[in-house]
Amino acid sequence: MSVNHQITIAGFGGQGIQFTGKFLIYAGMQAGYEVTCIPSYGPEMRGGTSACFVVISDDKIGSPIFSNPSLLIAMNTPSFDKYEMSTEPGGYTFVDSTLVDRKAVRDDVTTVYVPATGVASENGIHSLANMVMVGKILKETGIFSYELMEKVMPKLVSAKRPQMVETNLKAIRLGMEL
Repeated sequence: MSVNHQITIAGFGGQGIQFTGKFLIYAGMQAGYEVTCIPSYGPEMRGGTSACFVVISDDKIGSPIFSNPSLLIAMNTPSFDKYEMSTEPGGYTFVDSTLVDRKAVRDDVTTVYVPATGVASENGIHSLANMVMVGKILKETGIFSYELMEKVMPKLVSAKRPQMVETNLKAIRLGMEL
């Protein structure tokens, strides 16, 4: 089966949008796929808008730009409002249901409501809703294995905060349990 994931990740600055994109492309590289990523964020960073566009494919990637993602991760209402209609029919939309208070208007995509921010807060890892979301995506799509996440995480977490490797992995496990 051919692999070609075009992923839009969107939310507020400070929600780990760019880290999630970096994490997914690094996992893709480790899995032997071709990858590309385009970050997009405002100059205000934390609290402003943030998006990341990722392509993971087993074929050469002709362009990192795409119009219709096969997978959308919407971490807040403005992002869901902006990108919901762009997801390709048959694709996936993952919505942080703690922060998004509306349901999808489309029925031609699989929409998964994940209380990522709530789960992260309840477990004392407030800033890791993004990794809770990644765990749910792993469970629902099978895009990568948890074992690969264990290999990738230590390479991305700052050496200044080594305890965050296990904390991020805990968040992924919490998402996989949802």
